[in-house]
Amino acid sequence: MDAAFPYWILPLILLPSLLISWLTVIFLRRHADKWGLLDQPDDRKVHTTPIPLGGGIGIWFGVIATFLMGSVLVMFNGSVTQWLPEQMQPYVVGIAGQLADLWVLLIAGTVLMLVGLVDDIRGLSWKLRLAIQFLVATTCVVSQEWYFTAFIPYRIITVGCTVFWIVMLINSFNMLDNMDAAAGGVAVICSIALVFYVVLLGVTSEGPQLYVAGLLLVFIGALLGFLIHNKPPAKIFMGDAGSYFVGFCIAVATILTTYTDGENPVAHAVIAPLIIMAVPIYDLLTVVVIRLSDGRSPFQPDKSHFSHRLVELGLSKPRAVLTMFLVTATTGISALLLPQVNLSGAILIVVMTVCMLTLVAILENTARNKINS
Repeated sequence: MDAAFPYWILPLILLPSLLISWLTVIFLRRHADKWGLLDQPDDRKVHTTPIPLGGGIGIWFGVIATFLMGSVLVMFNGSVTQWLPEQMQPYVVGIAGQLADLWVLLIAGTVLMLVGLVDDIRGLSWKLRLAIQFLVATTCVVSQEWYFTAFIPYRIITVGCTVFWIVMLINSFNMLDNMDAAAGGVAVICSIALVFYVVLLGVTSEGPQLYVAGLLLVFIGALLGFLIHNKPPAKIFMGDAGSYFVGFCIAVATILTTYTDGENPVAHAVIAPLIIMAVPIYDLLTVVVIRLSDGRSPFQPDKSHFSHRLVELGLSKPRAVLTMFLVTATTGISALLLPQVNLSGAILIVVMTVCMLTLVAILENTARNKINS
């Protein structure tokens, strides 16, 4: 940690996006019906009355508006810097150098949000949605050189793996958005784990990765503003517009994070994002397997998600979501240990994560077998 940096400021970073998101979602709730943003109940959904969509627009606007105001202030840094604590002033200059990359991220996320919004209102084929996701991800990875190295010497492999990772997380959070507060809550927990990783652990000799932390904190604030309206019983859903934006932002944040020091590398620390995102990935993989084993398309919506399977076990919907939160928090905490342990310790963390998810899968499968018998 950088002892000179005033860390008490970090929690305050999320307040503007939280307030903007909260107010925007209030506006969206009042106008969703006339804009055609209503999620109608059917046999694959857990709600029984029409619920407004468009909460994802609130998340998006909370992030965009906050960074727009921040960008304007940075451009006038001479008049702003004098009011900041002395320890923070050097970082303002550094932020100016990051603005171009930041707005590439935000513009790409906006494109995906708009694709999701059109899908919410009119519906799009899964092939078109997936093609656009791959196009946006590939453009960002190649043009910005945002990719995991993972100590793989072949760039084409790292680029391909990174593009796949981004698209996988976009669809993972899209699939998680099936129960009140599920996707938003898991996204907050994963983001908090990443903030702790980049700020507290000192995994690089350059010190805490404060720019990544700032990005994540603004994102967390926007999510919390939305979750005020999305907590059970939800008054609005994030919709595909939100889940695409959320999945993309988290995916890029995991790519921008440095997991180990290049001078004294702890190679196994690069699996940290895989451990932190274990629950979204588990939900995606198991849903695909269940649908394929039933002879259905993996893109056909149903009630075979992690949260639905927990309800089949006998949990109430809020407790099912809480269980998802606890499992996500457990994997996130485990990932924080990776830079601190040797290879044997890292193997134990991976084994523990696999064992925990396997136990969950066994319990879920037992419930499904009873229902189907």
